[in-house]
Amino acid sequence: MTQYVTLEDAKHQPFWRRPIALLFLMALAMPVAFNVWSALLNNFVIEVAGFDGSDIGLLHTIREIPGFLAVGVIAIIIFVREQVLGLVSLILLGVATAVTAWFPSMTGILTITMLSSIGFHYYETVNQSLQLQWLKIEDAPRMIGWLMAAGSAATLVAYLAIIALWETLSLSYNAVYMIGGMATVLIAVFGLLAYPQFEAPTPQIKKMVLRKRYWLYYALQFMSGARRQIFVVFAGFMMVERFGYEVHEITTLYLINLVANIIFAPLMGKAVGYFGERRALGFEYLGLVIVFLAYGGVYYLGWGVLIAAILYVLDHMFFALALALKTYFQKIADPADIAPTAAVAFTINHIAAVFLPVGLGLLWLVSPAAVFFLAAAMAGVSFALAMLIPRHPSPGNETVLSARRTRAA
Repeated sequence: MTQYVTLEDAKHQPFWRRPIALLFLMALAMPVAFNVWSALLNNFVIEVAGFDGSDIGLLHTIREIPGFLAVGVIAIIIFVREQVLGLVSLILLGVATAVTAWFPSMTGILTITMLSSIGFHYYETVNQSLQLQWLKIEDAPRMIGWLMAAGSAATLVAYLAIIALWETLSLSYNAVYMIGGMATVLIAVFGLLAYPQFEAPTPQIKKMVLRKRYWLYYALQFMSGARRQIFVVFAGFMMVERFGYEVHEITTLYLINLVANIIFAPLMGKAVGYFGERRALGFEYLGLVIVFLAYGGVYYLGWGVLIAAILYVLDHMFFALALALKTYFQKIADPADIAPTAAVAFTINHIAAVFLPVGLGLLWLVSPAAVFFLAAAMAGVSFALAMLIPRHPSPGNETVLSARRTRAA
């Protein structure tokens, strides 16, 4: 029989059965499957299916379609609780990752990618909603930083295993995909069976919500999605295509990113709480402008693999500050809007993601540097938008423009 527990009553549960413990469990589960898939992807598709830049762009466009359709979560949560949907989505992600190597053709890879992407994007949508509902506003930046660090720690274990055993045991793609995917499945099943259903104090609106006063949050989400695609799709692909990185070398690069995340994500959470969302996001976007311009320099100025690897790590670290976008919305939102707006925001975030990878994949064939210069321009637009966030955002004080209008009135 399903047990329902309010957030207040959950404080009396054993620590391991509280909402924050479940958030940490899910934070451990998702990155294992997703990052094992990511670590092997570029080598897998190039070696097994002969992908070029255009093909990898198409794959990532297919992968982002479920993100574009994340607004469908609103319809599902009418019938399925968010907590259950999140864990079931994790199971789908894990199963799809586990069988990836069974389908080594263009059609098979695209189909499995679509299934794993549905699991990933629906989980991420629900997870963001649950974090903002279950965490107190004053604790959210710090706790989200720790959740990011936990996910990195889980992935670190997987990547260390890949680095240590890939060549030593002559591991196959199938073995690694199976182990990573099934680890996520087992953790998610435990989460389904071992935890009560937690009840947040404010019931969520179960229909699409678009509010004019959230316009800056929507704009920042759109730009974030466009910018992120260039990093996710092309930064790793560059390391394999231009510098001939092998699986264990790409995994080493990811490993450095993970260690950096474990160390710096909690500090970044504290920094967001101390300096505020505007300064944190402004620092992120200025850093990304410099990094993306430098990526272009790898091609125009002939910089070597060491510079490219350093840029890759810096790029990843700057993206960790994106947690400030979550906490900005938490501060301006009506509590009942969190679930539907998380779904809408994910769809907005993925509008560019659906067409950019294919279009930029074709541009990549002509000029890889131009792809990164375009990303630098996008980061510059994001910086300008971030400067519109007030020092202390709240309902009615969503942007510096709304604050000025209030004073003028």
